[in-house]
Amino acid sequence: MMRVLILALAMVFAVRLTAASAETVGFSQVGAESDWRTAFTADMQAEAKARHIKMEFDDAQGSADRQIAAVRQFISDHVDAIIIAPVIVTGWTAVLKEAQAAHIPVFIADRSVDADPSLYVARIGNDTNLEGRLAGAWLAQATRGHCTIVEIQGTPGSAPAIGRKQGFATIIAQFPDMRIVRSETGNFTSDGGRQVMEQFIKSTNGLKGICAVWAHNDNMLLGAIETMKAAGLSPGKDVLTVSVDGVPSIYRAMLAGEANASVEVKSDIGKYIFDVVDGYLSGKRDYPKWVVIPSDLHTPEDAAQMLSRHAGQ
Repeated sequence: MMRVLILALAMVFAVRLTAASAETVGFSQVGAESDWRTAFTADMQAEAKARHIKMEFDDAQGSADRQIAAVRQFISDHVDAIIIAPVIVTGWTAVLKEAQAAHIPVFIADRSVDADPSLYVARIGNDTNLEGRLAGAWLAQATRGHCTIVEIQGTPGSAPAIGRKQGFATIIAQFPDMRIVRSETGNFTSDGGRQVMEQFIKSTNGLKGICAVWAHNDNMLLGAIETMKAAGLSPGKDVLTVSVDGVPSIYRAMLAGEANASVEVKSDIGKYIFDVVDGYLSGKRDYPKWVVIPSDLHTPEDAAQMLSRHAGQ
């Protein structure tokens, strides 16, 4: 009986020890403004569940103030680590110092911040400037360096909007006959893309003289495509289209002849992020400040193949 009692107590102790050592991670997400963003959130939740990590999740709904409040709540909850996909680049120093003072490591996911890198462990994400350069290089090649462009920008102040705009501009600046004549923000939403395209169609007399539409993400371009079709235009033919994200709907648009190119940003990046978080909490300290997730450009030639990878979405 004594041996049975000892064994039972040992098992209870082991269960309690396992529960006590389970990680609790706070994750603050930008919002749900696009298909890519919601796919990213779903992947993070699935990855946390697969690793038996308790994840406190907050949707910032595009508000930087709400996001900072969520991070402060994570600090108050004494989580083991904090992951932030920041709404905008600026305004992070104070709350990151608070996390550091509480000895809670912070990981920046997807987007970037302009705070001192010593305030966070690492950023795990894509190269937004490269995405813009890939889009610009594709368009320069497709038009042989002769193109008048309208641009639909992402959320002002966000890292993707800044990086993609700068990268694209760097490429087309090398071609005297490539220029952006209209540029407005669509805030990364389909509705925003529709509204901006309505403005562009009115201000350019039905996109007269416009060679291409460059959008900072697929959802804005998809909204713009709807507006162009409603106006009697043939997007992908009358006007070339190029964007960023690589969501399933953009590949469907390619197969329909309505979209021409998209730079893929992988949404299933939970494994990359949690590998770094788990490693750091286990004692690994040699991570670079930027763990780069690669991006690729896709066109109608491989749209069917890419769509098959997203089966069910």
